[in-house]
Amino acid sequence: MTDNRNTIIAVILSGLVLIGWQYFFNIPQMEKQRAAEHAQSELAKNAASPAPAANPSAANPSGTATSTPPAAPGTAPTVNQPAATTTVVSRDAAIAASPRIKIETPRLNGSISLKGARIDDLSLVQYRDTVDPTSPAIVLFSPSGTSEPYYAEFGWVAASGSNTKIPDQNTPWQQDGSGSLTPDHPVTLKWDNGEGLTFSRTISIDDRYLFSIKDDVANTGNAPVTLYPFALISRHGTPHVSGYYILHEGLVGYLGDQGLQEYSYKKIGEAKSVNFKVTNGWLGITDKYWASALLPDTDAALQARFSSSTIGTTPTYQTDYLENPQTVAPGAKGTANARLFAGAKEAGVVGINFPIGGLGGYNKQLNLNHFDLLIDWGWFYFITKPMFLAIDFFSRLVGNFGVAILLVTVLVKLIFFPLANKSYASMAKMKALQPQLAALKERFPDDKMKQQQEMMEIYKKEKINPVAGCLPVALQIPVFFSLYKVLFITIEMRHAPFFGWIKDLSAPDPTNLFTLFGMFHYDPTHIPLIGPHLMLGIWPIIMGITMWFQMKLNPTPPDPTQKMIFDWMPLIFTFMLASFPAGLVIYWAWNNTLSVLQQSYIMRRNGVKVELLDNVKATFLGSKKTT
Repeated sequence: MTDNRNTIIAVILSGLVLIGWQYFFNIPQMEKQRAAEHAQSELAKNAASPAPAANPSAANPSGTATSTPPAAPGTAPTVNQPAATTTVVSRDAAIAASPRIKIETPRLNGSISLKGARIDDLSLVQYRDTVDPTSPAIVLFSPSGTSEPYYAEFGWVAASGSNTKIPDQNTPWQQDGSGSLTPDHPVTLKWDNGEGLTFSRTISIDDRYLFSIKDDVANTGNAPVTLYPFALISRHGTPHVSGYYILHEGLVGYLGDQGLQEYSYKKIGEAKSVNFKVTNGWLGITDKYWASALLPDTDAALQARFSSSTIGTTPTYQTDYLENPQTVAPGAKGTANARLFAGAKEAGVVGINFPIGGLGGYNKQLNLNHFDLLIDWGWFYFITKPMFLAIDFFSRLVGNFGVAILLVTVLVKLIFFPLANKSYASMAKMKALQPQLAALKERFPDDKMKQQQEMMEIYKKEKINPVAGCLPVALQIPVFFSLYKVLFITIEMRHAPFFGWIKDLSAPDPTNLFTLFGMFHYDPTHIPLIGPHLMLGIWPIIMGITMWFQMKLNPTPPDPTQKMIFDWMPLIFTFMLASFPAGLVIYWAWNNTLSVLQQSYIMRRNGVKVELLDNVKATFLGSKKTT
């Protein structure tokens, strides 16, 4: 009676956990996802809309800088924070409000504003908002004056107390020559302060996502001038984030000996400013699939900072750094180099550090300090990275990420075959002992303790591990989690199709039993209270069926309550996994199928009858008697 009571309590607690997970985690995440999709849709409409009839120059699209407070003696000045703009205009209007140099590469389109020389207009032409190839390209950077400004800025900061006139975000730079910025054609900008200093900036770009910026200042005056090179990335407004605990979105950097630093928008909003003194570091702002990062020279000594402030009621977030000051003597020239990554977090571009081969990308090319961690591989990176590398390898081989997942599942099965073999062999012996275990219940019907003692004696005599049946499931847990992480964070999986109706392996199965798979055109997930449970696609159903078959292959638990739990478990998992990425559900269904085949083979080899079909028939036609 005690065992039954404990089992029932366990079932009730499990049910409460499932319900709590649905209402306190899954439902809020679905609402956040809907809000993010709505915001993206509105942003796409805004970007595509024509400029308003009002004069766009009134909006001051470039923004203005706040005055920099004097620094304490012996300290570096503060990198400017953006100040308020007057009116929000469309992205097209903000871009048209200042002269620009076009950016044209195989992966990026956009422009550099000659007013302030900001890189503030970037779109990722190879990535779209949806699986529809005609949907708008992903917008990364937008100018000041828009609803969501996001840009990078470089230059010099004067020493404290100095009245030196230096370029800022309102400076009218002139292009030296003509033409767009392309991988084969860098551009040079110039500005003379009229007081003996001539500033020159050369910007180049590769065929991926790396900008290289070289700033020169020539001193033709009569006195030396001290300047600090700086770089910053600024983002206005709190962006919509996925909100999942397994993914970091916000400010990020690997700052020398201080290692990986991650600040969510909420965390930096509370901290206001966090400062680091570091050599060999990088820092930036990351989204789920996209990021921008400042990549200074690896030997540069930096005063780096994460910070947040407000413009009116709009929060702003900034990563910036100052390098050591340079004193430029009369007749001499000062030079500062900077780099900017702005694009998609592709593993082959960012780079993967892994001892058994991997993708170098910028991490190795530029000798950066763990730039591969721009992709949030998580604490279990030693599992997640190999999983990604295996799937990526097979996808290149067969041309389909879904097929690659199936092949990797087979590979994992082969790796764990010895352990699973022992487990299934033990389960086969347990099945052969079912008549003896049933006899124990008849001999000691009211003595559970005696039943357990005699049962353990039989297990000991036959050299059976009673928990061996849990091993196959336990082995799946790290693989399941690593695959979930790979599907969730890697851009390679985004919009990756399988076959048929699965156009995006990183998204849930789009079909739904509760609309009769598209016959009724409504969304039942919006129904109050029960809506989040009314999402059940074809692949989750297939997964549930394969799990049910696997359960039917196992020995029937002698305890009725345990039997009930195992009978209902496939249905519970079917609904639980319905909202998970389709790639994960396909993996689970395929893994179940392989497990049924593997277990059937091992049972036959151990002389145990495979009663799968008999157990299935007994479920629908009545209980099968044990003889």
